[in-house]
Amino acid sequence: MEIRKATETDFEAIWPTFRAVAAEGETYPYPRDVSFEEGKRIWMEVPSATFLAEENGAVLGTYYIKPNAPGAGAHVCNCGYMVAENARGRGIATAMGEHSQQVAREMGFKAMQFNLIVTTNTASVKLWPKLGFEIIGCLPKAFKHPAQGYVDALVMYKWLAG
Repeated sequence: MEIRKATETDFEAIWPTFRAVAAEGETYPYPRDVSFEEGKRIWMEVPSATFLAEENGAVLGTYYIKPNAPGAGAHVCNCGYMVAENARGRGIATAMGEHSQQVAREMGFKAMQFNLIVTTNTASVKLWPKLGFEIIGCLPKAFKHPAQGYVDALVMYKWLAG
């Protein structure tokens, strides 16, 4: 598996994973019927950089990195991760999580913050603390899950600078 910076033309290959995750409606607050154009804007144009994990030309996962806030908060980055359904359980998210922390440091970020880890997303709730993130807050009923209704979301944070 290789993790590399995505190019604009890579979104064609990322789109099936993005569309499937958005359509599930279980981990991201994106519209479940998000269009290709809006998905591309969200995942490729708004972030500072987007990466993809691939193997033999197949996209296994993708993540973006961007400042969490402008100005005085721009030293803290935010990332979003998606793993293709057929690649889940293979350590792809762990590899991208480790890769993104290195990229964040290289880009000059001092910390990483996740603003909305849905508590029903048990894989993420377990993964990020293993990679050194602290749960710094719980947002009660902040996410409307398609099957479970209003569920809590966690805010996680990790200081990256020495």
